[in-house]
Amino acid sequence: MYWANFLHIYQPIEQQPDILEAVVTQSYRPIINGLKKNKRVRLTLNINGALLELFDKYGFRDLITDLRDLGRDGRIEFTGSAKYHALLPFLEEKEMVRQIENNNETGKFFLGEGWKPTGFFPPEMAYSKKILPVVEHFGFKWIILDEIAFNGRTEQVDYKKIYKIEGSGLYAIFRERRLSNLIMSAMVRSEKSLLETMKRDLNGGGYFVTGMDGETFGHHRPGLENMLFEIFSSKHFKLIKLSEIFDFFKETEQVVPVKSTWASSEEDMERGIQFLSWSDPDNIIHKWQWELTNLTLKELYAMRKNDPSFAEIRNKMDSALASDHFWWASAKPWWSLEMIEAGAYRLLNVIRGIPGVSESNLERAGKLYEEIVSTAFEWKRSGKIYEMMMGEKQRVKIPFKERALEKGGGEAGVYHAFLDMMEKLEKEATKIGEYEKAILWRDAIHKIKNKQDIYDAVHAIDLLRLEIPHEEVEKMLDKYTERYKKIRGGQPEQRG
Repeated sequence: MYWANFLHIYQPIEQQPDILEAVVTQSYRPIINGLKKNKRVRLTLNINGALLELFDKYGFRDLITDLRDLGRDGRIEFTGSAKYHALLPFLEEKEMVRQIENNNETGKFFLGEGWKPTGFFPPEMAYSKKILPVVEHFGFKWIILDEIAFNGRTEQVDYKKIYKIEGSGLYAIFRERRLSNLIMSAMVRSEKSLLETMKRDLNGGGYFVTGMDGETFGHHRPGLENMLFEIFSSKHFKLIKLSEIFDFFKETEQVVPVKSTWASSEEDMERGIQFLSWSDPDNIIHKWQWELTNLTLKELYAMRKNDPSFAEIRNKMDSALASDHFWWASAKPWWSLEMIEAGAYRLLNVIRGIPGVSESNLERAGKLYEEIVSTAFEWKRSGKIYEMMMGEKQRVKIPFKERALEKGGGEAGVYHAFLDMMEKLEKEATKIGEYEKAILWRDAIHKIKNKQDIYDAVHAIDLLRLEIPHEEVEKMLDKYTERYKKIRGGQPEQRG
């Protein structure tokens, strides 16, 4: 079975040195050392140019050297991207070109002959068809997207085929979110549990594609970096880079991807809010952030290119287009006053540096900055942020107890049968020393009993299919997971 792994690592250009050092120590260095040590591992890596510059600025040049060597030796391949992690579908074509061009130049400068990307990663896997001609212009052959981009639903991709984007020279590689999330959320804790989860697919003759944030391993989840290389060492898989998929699979299908991100849920897609974490129609701060962005860009475009200050201001605008401050203003569940203020201030600083801007536009920019910051403080002070976070968490729960036990009748019997099966499997796992699996069953039972059904409960249900294959159980499980798949985003810690 072929397994193509993709990791994405990124830090904001103004990341605090102590935080960067922590991420390097806990995540980046262990991952890179693991790649050097485990010579059979092959993977595809996105490292934005902004992070390469941070490595250079703060003295982590050994990481740059290691990455250059790994790329040169063909152990890893890099992808193109936007240098400052800008959300490409929201930008004009010329801004997309600058972000990609700057990223290519930075990658080539630091990684030398190791930098030879053939594929492209749009930040957040944010996709709309407007980015296609720009990506194709730079000579990329494929683009990685989340599986929901296939047609707005999950579990629709046939991983025995390759997919050509209709009307384009580009191929789409679709990241499988279920397996990616199981690994990132630590629900797969060992090679054994990984193989159990994939049991139904191992003999299918296709390939797997996982796509994950590198910081998950060791920084967000201490110790998970060790598990990553344990499962990579499994002899059941042939590890390949994403570009190598085309060497082993030839059956091609035309596809028309839809607007999406790797965080989008099916319900988001149906409601047309697939960019919710960066442009929520109900979030006034998002509205003001984009107004300030567009006002600043308008004034920049009106600036004389031969002005002595143009190059400096233009470069400041590039980094000001980073998507971070929009994401941190979403409050579903991500929130940071510092990041919101920093993003707004970068834009304000740019427009104030442009000569000849009218007083009315400078005043409007200042007002937008004040509105963004003061509203963010008020939301935090008043408890609105907590309410928004909790509301989102409640939205993505699947209260199986309500849907079964509290309905009474036959549904109540289903609920009790469900828990009985799980409790039996917990005891059996404990008896034979499979303690990780026992913990999984125990946690899932607790969450179902307390109406806290989230991803680990659904993972337990997936395992239940394997433990007890039975037509009636299948019907029960399908009924339970149908709604879950509609509302769950593509990131394990995204929005609740």
